[in-house]
Amino acid sequence: MFICRKKRLFLQSNYYYVRLLTTKNQNTMTNLKMYINGKFVESRSGEWIDVLNPSTEEVTSRQPAGTVEDVEEAVNAAYQAQKQWAKTPSCERAVYLHRMADGIRKNFDKFQEILVREQGKTQALAGVEVGVTATYFDYMAEFARRIEGEVIQSDAPNETMILVKRPIGVAAGILPWNFPFFLIARKAAAALITGNAIVIKPAQITPENCCEFCKVVDESGLPAGLFNVVTGKGSVVGNALAKHPKVGIVSLTGSVGAGVKIMEAAAPNITKVSLELGGKAPAIVFPDADLELAAQAILESRIGNTGQICNNAERVYVHKDIKKAFTDLIVKKFEAVKVGNPAIEKDVDMGPLVEKAALESVEAKVANAVKQGAKILCGGKRIEGKGYFYPATVLDDCRQDMDIIHEETFGPVLPLVEFDNIDQVIEWANDCEYGLASSVFTKDIDTATRICRELEFGETYINRMHFEAIQGFHAGLKKSGIGGADGKHGVEEYLVTKVVYLDTHYKA
Repeated sequence: MFICRKKRLFLQSNYYYVRLLTTKNQNTMTNLKMYINGKFVESRSGEWIDVLNPSTEEVTSRQPAGTVEDVEEAVNAAYQAQKQWAKTPSCERAVYLHRMADGIRKNFDKFQEILVREQGKTQALAGVEVGVTATYFDYMAEFARRIEGEVIQSDAPNETMILVKRPIGVAAGILPWNFPFFLIARKAAAALITGNAIVIKPAQITPENCCEFCKVVDESGLPAGLFNVVTGKGSVVGNALAKHPKVGIVSLTGSVGAGVKIMEAAAPNITKVSLELGGKAPAIVFPDADLELAAQAILESRIGNTGQICNNAERVYVHKDIKKAFTDLIVKKFEAVKVGNPAIEKDVDMGPLVEKAALESVEAKVANAVKQGAKILCGGKRIEGKGYFYPATVLDDCRQDMDIIHEETFGPVLPLVEFDNIDQVIEWANDCEYGLASSVFTKDIDTATRICRELEFGETYINRMHFEAIQGFHAGLKKSGIGGADGKHGVEEYLVTKVVYLDTHYKA
């Protein structure tokens, strides 16, 4: 997905965590609202879910625990509103997207502060996420006059074949917690410009930015029912959306486990799914690489969003001839990474991990790697005190058969593996159940082009950090997902194809 250090961007996603409470157990705090059919509402359940600040472990707000009935109301509203929206000229739809972009910019500071507080982003990265989200709405609005069909040559003398693109209907967008604001745009902007309505389920641990965004939608004048938000547990809200017969596409960014559950729920209705799931991106450093460039790019990729991005560089393969020089350089950079509460310290490089379970998971993976023979060169131990903080960590002496090389870490941990030749490293890089992102550092064009041909990943970055462009196509292979987002191909995820056979001289 996307990150920024020194004005750079990159992106991506996964898990969730909450405490479910009834109203009688609540202290005074911000009560969030869902947004259904143009109205701000609470859930029928009367129950609430706490939202925690991962830097302080304090409860900062609570969200309604949505129910199946809430989902039913939202989908029905979307289903009805979409009928007229599909008839609305796309250039008119674009006006609303531009208004949303303007509304985001108008409330820039508020959205930035929410991201820092509820997700633990650095202020720099939160600011980039807000800015790119606004840009994305503007970008997708410009597709209004670029949704095209085809005229196909017919076999009949008086017939014209016309291929047209039509909206799919109601979209369900299930968001991750790692880029919770940007993913609203990634799913909703493409859905709306193509004539669909959408129901959004924000991640359980980062819902506030989405609930706040509903105010922007409301102020834009978008007709009621086209954009809806139902908060709550994935097992309730997400499952109900995925299995609803009136939903035409379910777009999920999350874990592989969540993706499997969505596919299972969508299967009885043969509902289309678009899934961006996990990653275990390899970064390959060849002997002729610019080591400073490689080390800096890998550093920025690995620690971006505290390592919680699907296309972060998760494992590094370094040629034996430069192994020591590269290791010395990368360790020096990792040791200089500043960690802290981003709400207080503007210049930190990393904030906390998003929740206690994430911290414990990273700790367990590092401990297991050491048990299997890895050596900690820096970091490797949680930072004591309040908050879910973990330092930038480098592991050496890693082997291809270790769990740390195959299992997604989703934290600021970098395992190093030494390789001998290009055949070996291509085999090792592809020896993975994921296929989202990858990178190579080399000055040799033959090496670069061969890597591009043979690596089994949806994205390959050459001599740069891992981050995608909004005009590209962000998609993975294997267990990293189905379908994709961004650019014209991302727009087409929300369209169906219809062919019209027009015979102008029909005789009975």
